[in-house]
Amino acid sequence: MKKLSMLLLICLGCITYSQTNLDRYIEIGLENNEVIKQRNFDVNKSLYALQEAKSLFSPSVAVVANYTIADGGRTIDIPIGDMMNPVYSTLNQITNSNTFPTLENQSVLINPNNFYDIKLHTTMPLLNYEIIYNKKIKTQQVGLQKIELEIYRRELVKDIKIAYYKYLQSLEGIRIYQNALSMVKENQRVNRALFKNDKINRTAVLRSDNEVTRIQANLETAINTSKNAQAYFNFLLNQKLDTEIETDEIIEIPTELLSENTENREELQKLNQAKEINENVYQLTRSNWFPKLSGFADLGFQDFDFRVDKTSRYYFAGLSLEWNIFSGNKNKYKLKQVDEESKKLDSQINNAKQQLLLQFQVSQNNLKSALEQYESDSKQKETATKYNDDVTKLYKEGLAIYIELLDAQNQVVNTQLNTNIALYNSWIAFAELERANATFNLNQ
Repeated sequence: MKKLSMLLLICLGCITYSQTNLDRYIEIGLENNEVIKQRNFDVNKSLYALQEAKSLFSPSVAVVANYTIADGGRTIDIPIGDMMNPVYSTLNQITNSNTFPTLENQSVLINPNNFYDIKLHTTMPLLNYEIIYNKKIKTQQVGLQKIELEIYRRELVKDIKIAYYKYLQSLEGIRIYQNALSMVKENQRVNRALFKNDKINRTAVLRSDNEVTRIQANLETAINTSKNAQAYFNFLLNQKLDTEIETDEIIEIPTELLSENTENREELQKLNQAKEINENVYQLTRSNWFPKLSGFADLGFQDFDFRVDKTSRYYFAGLSLEWNIFSGNKNKYKLKQVDEESKKLDSQINNAKQQLLLQFQVSQNNLKSALEQYESDSKQKETATKYNDDVTKLYKEGLAIYIELLDAQNQVVNTQLNTNIALYNSWIAFAELERANATFNLNQ
């Protein structure tokens, strides 16, 4: 344990940083992964939604044209004849002439006939809190999309690292079984020669034949496992599944003890951002009680029979005020819903903090266990190798039976496999700890 504690306190920077291929593959994965591309589309969509929200502050200008024809319907009666004819008659008598004519009463259609109206209609909000808070919400939603993208990128880095270590683990497994196959084939050759010379019985030959068959089967399994690991790794990088993987030799173990950093996890940032959005939703709902003030202006032409002259030109401008006084307590209940959502988010934040802290502690303990297992397997490997060397010498001298030699060789193979598994399991555990602590620099 003391040795392990010393290893854990050594800075990872002291290890030779030779994992250049892995770093390159992480960059490729972050650039080519299809899910990241999709999430980038979501971020861009949110940015465009923000630009749309900003545009609501700008004036809106439209060309509006109307032309009407009408006949019948309501009219406005103007009794111009009843009012003016007695006056005109008196004037004619005084002047002893017919200068002043007799007028008819007029009836004018309310709906204008053969009338056009073409104008530039401009409107602009002057005071509208709904637009203000809508813009704030859209801005925060862009940040939320970016945080979700960072969460996936960090998860992808972990998956790429684990897939890479499992692939290296499978390659080393193949190498171990290839060496084991050479060893048992040599045993098979030696046992057959000894059997021909009546030095051993047929049992040893049969057992050596079975060992060759068993190791060959294990080797085929290891090869297929490696192909699957290669395919999954290339899948994460969005490459052809059979693309050759360039590897680095990893003979060291991770030796960095990370300090707890879960407060900076993107998952917490996401929940905090959601809470801020909810607060602005609350303000947006409250803003329905505030007055809305906007301005408008029309500049155009209108007249009958398509006449256009200086009397046809006109402008019309003004202010519009809207103030919602009563809406049946609709907004009151909306605010209560937002309050409940805020309480829910507070509970989720507290729960997430505990979950993330638990994940960190479990990952750290798993790394410690993996390092202890590697240390134990390494010692067993050394012991098994020495034991195999001793038994091999005794077997060649005729002082040990084949079963003892076979047991010693199997111990060597098994301890090599266990050490290989423990080595890469420690790196896998470190990748999970790095993910739990959000310490990988995504911008490197």
